[in-house]
Amino acid sequence: MSLGCPSGRRALLHLLLAVAVSFFGLALSMDKTREQLVTEEKMMRLGGQLVLQKQEETANEHLMMLKKAEMLQAMKSEVFPPSMHFFQAKHLMEKSRVFDIIKKMPKGAALHLHDFGILSMDWLVKNVTYRPHCHFCITPKGTLQFRFAHPTPPSPEPEKCSKWILLENHRKHVRNVTEFDSSLLEAFTLTTENPEVVYANQAMVWSKFETIFFTISGLVRYAPVFRDYIFQGLEEFYNDNVLYLELRAMLYPVYELNGETHDREWSLRTYKEVAQTFVRTHPEFIGIKIIYSDHRSKDVSLIKESVQAAMRLRSQFPTMVAGFDLVGREDAGHSLWHHREALMIPATLGVKLPYFFHAGETDWQGTSIDKNLLDAMVLNSTRIGHGFALSKHPAVRASSQEKHIPIEVCPISNQVLKLVSDLRDHPAAALMATGHPMVISSDDPAIFGAKGLSHDFYEAFMGIGGMMADLRTLKQLAMNSIKYSALSDAEKEAFMKTWEKRWDAFIANLAQGQK
Repeated sequence: MSLGCPSGRRALLHLLLAVAVSFFGLALSMDKTREQLVTEEKMMRLGGQLVLQKQEETANEHLMMLKKAEMLQAMKSEVFPPSMHFFQAKHLMEKSRVFDIIKKMPKGAALHLHDFGILSMDWLVKNVTYRPHCHFCITPKGTLQFRFAHPTPPSPEPEKCSKWILLENHRKHVRNVTEFDSSLLEAFTLTTENPEVVYANQAMVWSKFETIFFTISGLVRYAPVFRDYIFQGLEEFYNDNVLYLELRAMLYPVYELNGETHDREWSLRTYKEVAQTFVRTHPEFIGIKIIYSDHRSKDVSLIKESVQAAMRLRSQFPTMVAGFDLVGREDAGHSLWHHREALMIPATLGVKLPYFFHAGETDWQGTSIDKNLLDAMVLNSTRIGHGFALSKHPAVRASSQEKHIPIEVCPISNQVLKLVSDLRDHPAAALMATGHPMVISSDDPAIFGAKGLSHDFYEAFMGIGGMMADLRTLKQLAMNSIKYSALSDAEKEAFMKTWEKRWDAFIANLAQGQK
């Protein structure tokens, strides 16, 4: 049949129409499949199944408009705070309108903190070191040590520290007090203008990190400072809209001006008394709990003693002591498996001692330290501190998700301590995308130059969560912090009601910003 005839043209038209229908059908099918995948991924994300109320939807539109504007600008300029080292990004972050919103957001609880890393070091320098009877000496390695005493502390051994110098007198003889105080602040924090140069590897940054705790110990363990430190630390977190804290604490002896020392029980009573005093002037504040801790570098015999002490303290202070943990750099310390004999004592005795193990805070894979994640699960850890290596352990990941065992993600800590440089590459991004149980915390914000939880929430929301993280993500993270806390069910219910009231007020104000 010739295509030149009318019947040929009709055949061609039918053929072209069939091809067009087939093409558009395939295109529509592809669009539908793509849209279905997008919807499935959205539902899988952390908070993806939350249904927002009308006012929350309005608030979310405003929040996401600001977020997308910041991220699009970052794509053009290639200046994006979560991709930069926190020390260099902090001033940029604090100019962000998204950060301003996160500061105002009720964040619930901070569940991964260390006792002497919660309060801005400015306070130690400007308040504590100006108190009467504060002395210091210098170790052969150039590290400062402090001690309050009157008239003077006992003379240190020359090979351990220089003679004691009264700080008040020393300040009278320095040329520039401001510069001297700045040098103290430098000794109390990790902050520096060139972190990649100053801390070339993990060993170097961890060395300075652990030295800071040694340096400030003599200041914060002085009884009057100890009380004030707790109160001011609670104030700083409260001002950042955090209503409950769980602190890892080694409960070292606290001393008085005359040299008298107090034991762990005294410290726990003081934590409790200060928290109760704080609640009287901050009525919505929920409180604090202590996770008694010891250093993972110690021998098994000493960890046995610590586990036994933890059981005793939890029995004496059931509303204050949440459980036990091992702290310190995982790569340089003993594994959980190494300490298994000590850590099995409670189960052997039929005693319930909740564990909150640091596990997986490492870049290495397949080592005994990396296997801490497996052993944390075997030992029924209530939460997993950091869990940075969790994505490399699919069985542990699946088990922790099934059993609702959350990881405590501390973005800035992981970056500063050189586990990851660009927070867009943080392993928690994949976990957040699949709705893995997690909370956001700040570890030792004072040492990193951060405050409360806001800086870490910003990094998680903008960097780890990417463009897809929205108000649902933030809401779920805040709710998770209450759900996965060590509070009783009744306490969690009361806390949730308090948080919801604050959340509703926050949403009303944020939604108003849309109009």
